[in-house]
Amino acid sequence: MQRTAFLVYGILCHVLFLLVYAWMAAFVGNLGFGLIPTIDGPVEGSLLSAAGINLLLIAAFGVQHSVMARPTFKKWWMRFVPQPIERSTYVLFSCILMALLLWQWRPMGGVVWDAGDPAARWALHGLFAFGWIMVPAVSLLINHFDLFGTRQVWLHWRGRDYTHLPFRTPMVYGHVRHPLYVGWMIAFWATPTMTIAHLLFALGMTAYILIAIPFEERNLIEHFGRRYVNYRRNVGGLIPRLSMRRGRDEEEERAEVTCA
Repeated sequence: MQRTAFLVYGILCHVLFLLVYAWMAAFVGNLGFGLIPTIDGPVEGSLLSAAGINLLLIAAFGVQHSVMARPTFKKWWMRFVPQPIERSTYVLFSCILMALLLWQWRPMGGVVWDAGDPAARWALHGLFAFGWIMVPAVSLLINHFDLFGTRQVWLHWRGRDYTHLPFRTPMVYGHVRHPLYVGWMIAFWATPTMTIAHLLFALGMTAYILIAIPFEERNLIEHFGRRYVNYRRNVGGLIPRLSMRRGRDEEEERAEVTCA
């Protein structure tokens, strides 16, 4: 009975993420059609109060999303939350904080830039769509269902122990270490009309990403050791780069595996 309950819980948390993700895309793209709040809209109250509320919403999401992902927090957290649903619960809290941000966001008015050329507007709309498609597509390259906790509850339901995924660098991961974050940044910044509210959102979320990356990589080094150190040395974080040492490091890794 518990296994089935955990499985249903994990699936529902995953479905909730998909719904919030769709809402987030509509929010950033001003595709609410009058039915849901969007990033731009009628301005209410002062610019200063709107900026303060919006920054607090971004900070609340960023703190939760980063702190709950750290191994030290997980070790304490799993004293209260069973291991099979720990990741699903993390996803649930992230969805709640993001939904709160989308619901309570304050439009701020003002235009920073506006692409008047039709070709430029269509190009930016296309880049916007590319970013929102890239995020789930990239997650599928590693293991989308592990990332969102569904694999964990599925293994528990089948009576199998959870096993960590091996270190892999498929496709785009061979060129940048954080393509997921690249997709997010494209999704946040690609717009033909950049308003003050949209700019604040894009800056705030980008700042969170740049702050979170070093903490995430420190945990990855602790988990994967020298393999990730070599990977970080040779592969750019958000922008591809060439490295003369890459082939040598890969040969060293293969030799270490063979000797082991």
